[in-house]
Amino acid sequence: MTPEARKLILSLVVTPKDKSGGDPGAVLQFFGTDDGVALGHRLLRDAVDQKDATDFELAMIVCSRFGAFDESLLPLLIEQSRANWHHRHEDVVSRLGKYKSSATVDALYDATQWVPDYLDFDESRALARKAIWALGGIPGPEASEALARLLEDKDEDLREAAAEQLRRRGER
Repeated sequence: MTPEARKLILSLVVTPKDKSGGDPGAVLQFFGTDDGVALGHRLLRDAVDQKDATDFELAMIVCSRFGAFDESLLPLLIEQSRANWHHRHEDVVSRLGKYKSSATVDALYDATQWVPDYLDFDESRALARKAIWALGGIPGPEASEALARLLEDKDEDLREAAAEQLRRRGER
């Protein structure tokens, strides 16, 4: 992705100073399309193919802004929850939770057990906590079983977070 494209996509981010979130139409025009969903899909797949962490982050912004996170991206996001070449695992895990699909349970559980190198400083284990929260919102026995397994985790905070989600589900 060119520096100009990157800058334009970054303008889509809503910030405290600029709540407008830029001009989505300008992004579509720059890429020569009127289909933000297709653009988001293409940019995300290109970033994954190239293993480009910056482009992956920007593609996630485009997908979010244009509502492109549909079922067709679920396998790709599950795969990226375990990839070690980007730094957007918390975003991926949060997005997986929004699918509320049993297909995401293994990836979310894995995210509670893995600490990427770039998050190794984080004693609060934000990635694991987001994954536990996501598991709590997924209906069905698979998510309940994953949360129950976490009750045996060596990390007391994760055990407590899992217990909280099970209580919230009315299962403990």
